[in-house]
Amino acid sequence: MPGALKVPPPGFTELPVEEQIDYVQALWDVIAAHPRDVPVPDWHRKILDERLAEYERDPNEGVPWEEFRAKLQAEAKKR
Repeated sequence: MPGALKVPPPGFTELPVEEQIDYVQALWDVIAAHPRDVPVPDWHRKILDERLAEYERDPNEGVPWEEFRAKLQAEAKKR
């Protein structure tokens, strides 16, 4: 990368927080448009391997996604 980037970019901290979030989301959208180019850190792979191993030891442990999602949405509505 040519030259160091100023972090945050000039003017960023003067934006309202909502606009800062929109800015960061827009940056992420540009990066995420090419998922094969986004590196997966080794610690992410380790966590995924651990969770897969847990599932393989006892596939009946936990709850189905639909049930978990419904519970999560119900909790979010309470807030």
